[in-house]
Amino acid sequence: MQPDLTIYIDADACPVKNEIFKVGERHNALIWVVSNSFLQVPRMPFIKQMVVDAGPDEADNWIADNCDEKSIAITADILLAERALENNAVVLKPDGKAFTKEMIGAAVATRALMEQLRSTGEQMGGAAPFSQADRSRFLQALHEACVKMKAS
Repeated sequence: MQPDLTIYIDADACPVKNEIFKVGERHNALIWVVSNSFLQVPRMPFIKQMVVDAGPDEADNWIADNCDEKSIAITADILLAERALENNAVVLKPDGKAFTKEMIGAAVATRALMEQLRSTGEQMGGAAPFSQADRSRFLQALHEACVKMKAS
């Protein structure tokens, strides 16, 4: 049976892989686990693994080159999110918040500003720890994105 949609996971640091596998199976999704190194993934016919060459953007490049309007990309990487959105993919962060075309420009600009501040030695606070509420919000957001995509 053909999958209804494809989910691409920017997997090296993704804390919600198991949740993606469960939701993806429920929604007849093909899931690509994309990483720079081999990761343990369940041996299921709908889960594929792509190990790309070592390099800072290799996984991002593979995902961006393959996603489209019938895809959901899971990433915390703002520049990958921007590229996936250009391909009309739905893009979710692991905490369940969506990247959208309306907000991606501001997110890219903020990222550049923060990078510039860090390069001057400015001490910046890190991201909040990943919580159970983030995991729950992600599960709901992924389920809703799958339902919406299958209906279109």
